[in-house]
Amino acid sequence: MIVSLEGRLVECGPLRAVIAVGGVGYEVHIPLPTASQLPAIGGTVRLHTYAVYREDAQTLYGFHEIPLRDFFRLLIEKVSGVGPKIALGILSRLSLTTLQSALASGDVALLSKCQGIGKKTAERLVVELKDKMSAFSPGPLFTPHNATDKTGTTRLDQDAILALISLGFKPADADKAIRLALEKLGAEAPTAALIRQALN
Repeated sequence: MIVSLEGRLVECGPLRAVIAVGGVGYEVHIPLPTASQLPAIGGTVRLHTYAVYREDAQTLYGFHEIPLRDFFRLLIEKVSGVGPKIALGILSRLSLTTLQSALASGDVALLSKCQGIGKKTAERLVVELKDKMSAFSPGPLFTPHNATDKTGTTRLDQDAILALISLGFKPADADKAIRLALEKLGAEAPTAALIRQALN
């Protein structure tokens, strides 16, 4: 099993990258958050990978951080009807923190906004993964809500803003929408609730 790949970035697109390693070019499918972290063409890149082997294809999926890879694996191995393509779409639409929060709280409405995810699949995601969130590798979801940056914005608020941007919001509009949601729901509102309020 190929668990990581390090080499020179040859090609790059929103959901695809080609990495040259020892004279061999590896095509790697990636989510949008990983694409945004890649260096310029020609730069050195290291991805944590997961390989899917089938009779007619061998596909490699890459992620810039281990929790993303592990969550991708969790999605395709534990949820019936969710394959690599849908899982990659989910991770491209919502940040890992938002997904963890939505699953833990059973937010079917938010999960249904991901491409290829209907209400029934979203409900299945919650049923299959809700109980696994507390045991999942700790990440931003477990960061105290009062952890702030120099602007006074919390880590969870930033995740909510990033989630809106991934859904097509302009950065300024996303920031405004989350601030309005905070005013209405309060500073202790979870990320998923902030996003849901901003989308209403």
